[in-house]
Order: sequence, then structure tokens, then C-alpha cells
Amino acid sequence: MKRRLFPLLAAVVAGGCLVGYLALRPRAVAASVEPEKVTTVGVARVSRHDLAKTMTVTAELIPFQEVEVMAKVAGYVQKMYVDVGDHVTQGQLLAVLEVPEMQDDLVRAAASIQRNRAELAKAKDELRRAESANQMTHLAYTRLAEVLKSQPGLVAQQEIDDAQGRDLMAAAQVAAAKSALVASQEQISVSEAEQTKLRTLMSYARVSAPFTGVVTKRFADNGSMIQAGTASHLQAMPIVRLSQNQLLRLVMPVPESAAGLMRRGATLDVRIPTLQRAFRGVIARTSDKVDSATRTMETEVDVPNPAGELIPGMFAEVDLTLAASKDALAVPVSALKEKDGGRTVYVVDSGGKVAIRKVQTGIETALLAEVRNGLEPGDMVITSNPGQLMPGQTVKPKVEGGAE
Repeated sequence: MKRRLFPLLAAVVAGGCLVGYLALRPRAVAASVEPEKVTTVGVARVSRHDLAKTMTVTAELIPFQEVEVMAKVAGYVQKMYVDVGDHVTQGQLLAVLEVPEMQDDLVRAAASIQRNRAELAKAKDELRRAESANQMTHLAYTRLAEVLKSQPGLVAQQEIDDAQGRDLMAAAQVAAAKSALVASQEQISVSEAEQTKLRTLMSYARVSAPFTGVVTKRFADNGSMIQAGTASHLQAMPIVRLSQNQLLRLVMPVPESAAGLMRRGATLDVRIPTLQRAFRGVIARTSDKVDSATRTMETEVDVPNPAGELIPGMFAEVDLTLAASKDALAVPVSALKEKDGGRTVYVVDSGGKVAIRKVQTGIETALLAEVRNGLEPGDMVITSNPGQLMPGQTVKPKVEGGAE
């Protein structure tokens, strides 16, 4: 009985397999003829742009001039005329010092001049007296000499010699009187020079502004003792600190790579981050030397500040243009790939196929790169993961900002 059932079961199983195969075969055939899945890729069209390679340099604004105003003479501050924040003009009075002993010196110098003038008058009188005496002695000697010639033996030779000696002595007295007169005149000049010096020193008691600016610090008050600001008084206290802020300096450390591009007279945009504004500046001075330690060249930019909007100490930024190209073909930097020591881009051709092209690049910014050959305007370059695609692969391009 079992032997009869075995063939029957085998026939049933074989029939079931045949029925299952016939049921599944159409699905397998349908799956084999489904179309290939097309990948959507982001692309950008090659277009022309004005490109510039820039470098941002940060520096601090400083006053065009800044000085601690010192007194040239020692004294007590009699009166302060300015305080912190006051705007002053060149020559404006800042403070007056009291120097009593210098006033006494001026009185003494005036008295000395008067005494010397009296001495000069006396010397002139002495000269006139000596000249008169000289005329009389010379006349007497001349007469005796004529008598001796006309009547020899009438006048003794001793008398002639005495008259000649008196004449010579009188002439010497005239010469001495003239020398005394010159000395008196010179002494007056010395006294007047001393008086002028004292008056000049006295004028230093009035401390004035050396230039137009603003008082940024006050060091002295009324009654303060001020030492003369000379090399021998290194600890002398200044009166005020004065800054010229109508024109500011921006001292930039320009890297060696950009040092040769700095030209005096060139204009720059100086950005002030805290004000969120830009001001026009002019390259005024360069050190013309690269510092061996920092490999930078000091470059000074003058920034006009007529309205006082800028404050010394603010940080400023300047973009230095290292290279520029007008109307250049450009692609996004994300489209560039390094391959075999060169650069390539993946493009989508007119048939929707991926192709690889070698390109030569130029100026490169943060977003765009100049392409000097290998592409044409309007070409579509793949910007999204081009390295995952294969040449000849069919893709669906999607232009940035819309669908293709």
C-alpha cells in the first residue's frame, strides 16, 4: 500500500512546483525590464564674474599725533584752563605757572642794563676828555718841533722830548678810552641778551597747545609743583596729554606676500566692526622694509575723522586686493576636484551624461574659482558629490535655485 502512495505524492509535489513557477515567472520578467534609476545632481552653470583675491588685515586706530605736554620751566601751577575731553586749538592757553624767582631775575636784568648804559655814557665822556687832552699835547709838540726846525738851538732838546712823550701818552689814553667804550657797548648787549633769555623763559610759564586736538588726560591741578621737562628731569610730571583725532593713523602689519602691492596715495576702505561702517583711508607711509621677525611691512593709512565718529583704540579691518580678474569664467569651488596633480570638474553634457574635464584655474575666492580653459559659458558643472558619479552615467541636473 505504501509503495502505491509514494508515486502519487511525488506527482502532487511536482505539480505544485510547476504551478508556483508559472505564477512567479511574469513578475521576474517584469522586474528585469524596469528602467534604470536616474540620480538627481546639483549643478551650476559656468558664468562670468569679476573676481578678486583679498586678504583682511586688522589693526588699531591711533591718533595722528599724541604728546604729553611738559613745562619748560619749573614752577607751581597758578591756573589750569582745560580738562579731560576739552577740544583745543593750536596755541590755545592750557595752563599758567607761577615762577616768582624768575620775575626777580627780570628786574635784576633790567637794572643791570641801566647800570651798563650809565657805564657806556661815562666811557663816552672819558673818550671825549682823552681826545681833547690828546689834541692839546699834540698841538704843543707840533709847535715846538716847528720852532726847532726854524730856529735851531732856541728850544732845548729835552723839552722837545718831553712834549713828544706827553703827545704819545695822550694818544694811548684815547685808544684806551675807545676800548672801554666798546667794552661798555658789549656789556649792554650781554645784559640785553640775558634779559631776552629771561623773558623767553618767563613766556614758558604760559603753556600752550602745540597743535589742535583733544585733552585725553590731565596730570596737574592748581598748586601742583611742576619740574622742567628737560633731559635732566626724567621724572618730570606732564601737565596734560593731547591727541590729534581729526586725522587718525592705521598702522597695518602687511604680510610679505602683499608688501609689494602697497602704493602711496592709494585709497582703501577701512571697516570698523563696532560701528558696522566703512571709512575712506589713504596709504600715506610705508616702512619700505620687511621686519625679519614678523615678515611684515609696517604700512600707515591716514583716516580722516572730521566728525569725530572714530575713536583711537578702535579696531579696524582692511581688505587688501592681492589679485583681480575682470569678467572671468568662474565655477563654484565645490565643483573642483584634485586628480593626478591637476584639477578636474564633472559636467553634465547635452545628453544628460556625466563627463570629466581637466581645467586650469586662476584666482580663487571663498566661493568661486576662475577657470582659464576647459569650460565654456553655460556648461553645467556638478557641485554635489561629483566624486560618487561615474563617467557616462545618466543623471538629472538640478540647477541651484531651480530645476533643470
